[in-house]
Amino acid sequence: MRYFISIFLLVILLSIAVLLSCTAHDSGYPDNVISVLEKTGDNRPDLEKTLIYFADKGDTLMYQAACFLIGNMEGHKYVIFKFCDTSGEEVEINALAYPNYDSLLADVYRIEDVRGEINYEKDVLINDMDTISADYLIENIELAFEVWRSKPWARGLSFETFCEGVLPYRGSSEPLESWRREFMKKYENLAGKMADSTDPVEAACLINDDIKTWFGFDRRFYFHPTDQGLREMLANGLGRCEDMTNLAIYAMRANGLAVTSDYTPHWANASGNHAWNAITTPEGEVIPFMGAEANPRKYNLWRKLAKVYRKAFGQQADNLVFIKDSAQKVPRWLGGKSYKDVTSAYVTVSDVTMRFAEPVPDSIPFAYLSVFNSGKWRAIHWGKIVDNAALFSDMGTGVAYLPMFYLNEELTPAGSPFILEDDGSIRELTAFPEKETTLKLISETNPTIEGSATNIEKSALKPGKEYELFYWNEDCWQSVGKTVAGEEPMEITAPSGALYRLIVSGSRDDERIFTWDDGQQIWW
Repeated sequence: MRYFISIFLLVILLSIAVLLSCTAHDSGYPDNVISVLEKTGDNRPDLEKTLIYFADKGDTLMYQAACFLIGNMEGHKYVIFKFCDTSGEEVEINALAYPNYDSLLADVYRIEDVRGEINYEKDVLINDMDTISADYLIENIELAFEVWRSKPWARGLSFETFCEGVLPYRGSSEPLESWRREFMKKYENLAGKMADSTDPVEAACLINDDIKTWFGFDRRFYFHPTDQGLREMLANGLGRCEDMTNLAIYAMRANGLAVTSDYTPHWANASGNHAWNAITTPEGEVIPFMGAEANPRKYNLWRKLAKVYRKAFGQQADNLVFIKDSAQKVPRWLGGKSYKDVTSAYVTVSDVTMRFAEPVPDSIPFAYLSVFNSGKWRAIHWGKIVDNAALFSDMGTGVAYLPMFYLNEELTPAGSPFILEDDGSIRELTAFPEKETTLKLISETNPTIEGSATNIEKSALKPGKEYELFYWNEDCWQSVGKTVAGEEPMEITAPSGALYRLIVSGSRDDERIFTWDDGQQIWW
C-alpha cells in the first residue's frame, strides 16, 4: 500500500512540476505570442514545444527569433486559388496543357465569351499557426542562425534585418516545404568563388546567375494563380514573378542573405501587377533585383509606380486592418497585416490631401486613392477621413488617381480624377461639356510612335475597326460616340479638360486612359 501511495504522490508532484514549468514559460511570452497560442487550438503544443526548446537552450536571440515567428504568424498561410466565372461556378484551366501563352489566352477568351469574365478566388486556406510543426520551426531557426553566424557576408546584419530578411520560412502564400538544407548544400563553396567574400551583393549575384540557368519566366503561369512550392518549381523549371521571387528568397536566405519581395498591387500606367526581390546589406542599403532574371544593381522597373509595398513577416501596426473597426469592410488586399509601404525608396513621392465637396457620413471612415488598371479603378492606398478630408501619404507622382469610397464591398467614386504632377501639385480633370475640343486620336493605348519623313505621327488604329470615345464626367464614363477608323488619325469632337478613353470593338480592357494636352494624347 505504501508503495502505491508513494507512486501516486510522485505522479502528482511530477504533474505539478510540469504545470509550473509550463506556467513559467507562458508567463514570459510576449503578448502577441500568447494571442497566437490562444487562437491556434490543436497546434498549440507544437508552438509551445518550439518556444520551450529555445528557452531551455539558453540562446536568448534564438528564443527571441522563435517569439518573432510565432508572434507574427497569424495571417501567414498557404492559399489555393480556383478560377470562377461571373456566376461563381468554377472554371477548370490547366495552364501547362497549352503549348504557349497565346494559345492559352485564346482559349480563355473563348470561355469568357460563353461564361463571362473569369477571375480567381481563394479556395482553400491553410493557416501556418494551425499546421506548422515544432520540428519544422526548430530546424528553420537553427539553420538560419547557423548561416547568419558563419557566412562572412552576413555577420554585420542587425538582428532586426535578420528577422525580416533571413529568418522567415516562407516568401508568400506557397505551400510549406523545407528548403534551407538543400540550398545550403548547393552553395556551400560560394565564398571560395568570390572576389570579396564579405560582399552580400556579389554573393547574391552568383546565386542568381546559377538560378537563371535552370529556372525562368513563363506567362502561362498567370493562369496558375496558386504560388508554387519548391518541389513544383524544381519540376517545372518555370513560373511567374511570385515564383521567381520566392525561389531567390529560398536560395539566398538559406545562405545568410537578407532578401525579401517588394511588389506593386497595380501598375499605374498599365494592366497587371508585379513582384520582385530586394536585398538589404549590413549597411542598410536596399537594392532591388529580379530572381532568376536580373541581378542587384542591374534591374530596372519598366512601368510607372503609384505604390510599392514589401512583403514583411512581422505585422505592421500602421496597416489599415489594425486601425479600422472590426466590422468595417475594406478592399481585399488592403486588409493584409504584414505589408510595408516602401514607395519612397523607388520613386518621387508626395502626400495628397483630398478634401471632399460634400459632407462624408460618419459611416464612411476611410477613403481610397485608385489607379486605372485592366479596365477598372483599383484601390492602391487608403486615408482616414478627418474633418471631411483624407491624407494619402507617399503617393507616386506623375500618376492619374481617382478618390473613392468603399460601399457595400464596391469601390465608388468620391471626387474627380486628377493628375499628381511631378512637382507634387494636383491637376484636377474636370470635363467641360459646354466647351468642346477636337481630339486627333492615333491609338487606344500608349503606342510606339512611328515618324514619317515630315515627322507627322502615324495612326496605330486599325482601319475598318469601330472605336468608341469615352470621357469621365462626375462619377462615370460617358460616351461621345462611335467612329470607324480609317488610314489617318481619328478626329473626334469632345468636351474639353476631361480624362478620356478610346475603346475598340471587342475590347479586352487593354485600353489606357489619356488626357489631351498641347494637341496630343498624353497617356496615364
